[in-house]
Amino acid sequence: MEPDRNSQTRQSQAYEGLRSLLLSGGMPPGTRLTEVELTSRFNVSRSTMRAVLVRLAQEGYVTSEVNRGVRTRSFSAAEAADILEAREVLESALAGKAAERATEEEIGELRGTLAAMEGCKRRGDQAGYSQANRRFHQQVKEAAHQEILARAYDTLLYPLVMRQYRNLSAQHPRSGSLEEHQAILMAIVTRNPDAAVAAMRHHVASARRALLLQTIADSAATLDRAAPPAQDAPVAPVTPVTPAATHAAD
Repeated sequence: MEPDRNSQTRQSQAYEGLRSLLLSGGMPPGTRLTEVELTSRFNVSRSTMRAVLVRLAQEGYVTSEVNRGVRTRSFSAAEAADILEAREVLESALAGKAAERATEEEIGELRGTLAAMEGCKRRGDQAGYSQANRRFHQQVKEAAHQEILARAYDTLLYPLVMRQYRNLSAQHPRSGSLEEHQAILMAIVTRNPDAAVAAMRHHVASARRALLLQTIADSAATLDRAAPPAQDAPVAPVTPVTPAATHAAD
């Protein structure tokens, strides 16, 4: 039994390691994953890594196609918009449950995280703000004490979507982001589920709107490059679209 346990442990460690690597954004969408490279990186056998890749494909983190191999997941704009829409529904529901069920200790942790976000914004620490931002959303999810909703939320692959579509040139944190987090916390502190649902939904909807704006801008730019105007035809000026920030969980 000991060898079996060791094998399961190595497989679990390789799974968590590769999953974390995918979520970190270290591999661009469409990157081919080879068993030889991955077995060397995670120090496991090819059969173990093959099982890991099968599991990640089943969960949607990678795609596996005949003659193309295994590649990191790439989302169409429509898929991305649907995932962000589902996130609005699920995370706003979790916020409502957090307003009902959060312990005083959990509320204290949310206060501490929000204070850290405020400090990062004052100092212009974008990386620190993003990290605290993600922690705030994770804490809201845990404070909801609703495992079914939480599991559904975790299957959305939202971090992969945002890493593919985020606009790195946009202002971060997005204007109004901190105030939106403050509204979410106030609703939880005052035990107002309806207000918590509304505040979280308003906050998360900003990411989906930004994605749509970015997609429109990219499509317009692509068409403008691909289709030169007909001879002697007047060319209408193109009004640029300025997308909002689409950083993870913001």
